[in-house]
Amino acid sequence: EILPSSKFEPDLYSVIVSISDVVKRKKIVESLPKNTSYATLIHPSVVMSEWVEIGAGTIITAGCILTCNIKIGEHSQLNLHTTIGHDTTLGDYFTSAPGAKISGGCVIGNQVYIATNASIKHLLNICSNTTIGMGGVVLKDIEEPGVYVGNPIRKLR
Repeated sequence: EILPSSKFEPDLYSVIVSISDVVKRKKIVESLPKNTSYATLIHPSVVMSEWVEIGAGTIITAGCILTCNIKIGEHSQLNLHTTIGHDTTLGDYFTSAPGAKISGGCVIGNQVYIATNASIKHLLNICSNTTIGMGGVVLKDIEEPGVYVGNPIRKLR
């Protein structure tokens, strides 16, 4: 049964907001009551070290590999076969599409979307509110929000 949001009782249910658009996902989470409890879903095929910190409301799908000393922000979504290298921090509302590869030592801001088969070189920083297009190759820090595409990536105007 699908109930209208007016019937939602945060004391009875845990929630997960699984909309791929990071801006819409954040808006929905912010519209829910403050005492809402958020579930975290991890597919059984995920390979993950014990040294991974996962924020509430996060979804990690089949085939993902997470090495060690990783921090994943709240309400994030790691899609099929995403790999995250050691000592990496992902902000809140992060989303990766299938096959995204993030090397070790990266710091990625809030509301970042990394599209299918994009690759991030080790030890890079990506600022909040950034989109990396499909197959994009990130070889240097991204300090300005926007949409980046290509190999190597360049900012779209």
